[in-house]
Amino acid sequence: MFEKLKDKLKNGKYITLETTPGHSATFTPMIDKIEALGLHELVDGFSTTDNPLAKLKFNALFGAKLLQERFNKPVIATMSMRDRNKIALQSDLLGANEFDIRAVLALTGDPATISDQPNTKGVFEGDSTLLLDIISAFNSGMDYAGKPFTVAPQPIYPFSVVNSYAKNPKTLQKKMQKKIKHGALGIITQPVYDVENAKLLLELKENANKECCAENKSAELVLGIFPITKLRTAQFLSAHVPGINVPDCWIEKLRKASKGGLEEEYKVGFDLSKQLFEDLKELHPKIHLMTANQFQIAKDLLS
Repeated sequence: MFEKLKDKLKNGKYITLETTPGHSATFTPMIDKIEALGLHELVDGFSTTDNPLAKLKFNALFGAKLLQERFNKPVIATMSMRDRNKIALQSDLLGANEFDIRAVLALTGDPATISDQPNTKGVFEGDSTLLLDIISAFNSGMDYAGKPFTVAPQPIYPFSVVNSYAKNPKTLQKKMQKKIKHGALGIITQPVYDVENAKLLLELKENANKECCAENKSAELVLGIFPITKLRTAQFLSAHVPGINVPDCWIEKLRKASKGGLEEEYKVGFDLSKQLFEDLKELHPKIHLMTANQFQIAKDLLS
């Protein structure tokens, strides 16, 4: 399962769909919706998020297990450095390994200060590269302290993330190089909204791989897509989310469309997103689709 995903990542077409478990004791209704829409037949795998924005949600590892069991497709489970120390990270990886949850997206995590839980404190023993190093140790048959396991874990496939935009592109290349040096096989970008931006990211990735070739390490870039169907979403992403650049032309088209009502606004936003999806798929068919659980939009884009 995971070797096939790795092969698609390196050599073929690769599309994964993000899911965000809810503030609920059950994840199954969301899986039912995915199945009802037939989305599992349109993607190569899924991901589960880990308490994004430090808001309490259903556990990402258990969510990944349920998705994999239902669809027999690999799921990339997110793990955040915010909520776990080295012991907890390694314990979770060991437990997940026996249940075949073996693709992991390493994140540093959003600050605990924005959590919906009172007086929450972040752990942050390190950034996401610490988790990548732990995975590298596990793949060598030992824990982070260098102690061999009685039974070695099955291979774990590490992923990481990078911003899609920076005023100085070299900063993005340096971040990619850091993730590659620490073992990431795939680097997922924040949402991309411009083909030229995507071309630049691919160039930076190639340069980062060349810098790491002496260590015989490389990673594939996965372009993130988050469809925009509302003017306020475009404005919020542009003004308040670092590392994302929504083109002015998108905002202007959505502004004009919004004057014609919600249906026109949605249509223009969806058409822009659909064209972007098709253009990026032609340029580099390695895509991670994020829709904030709006799975009908995902179905419409993928169909």
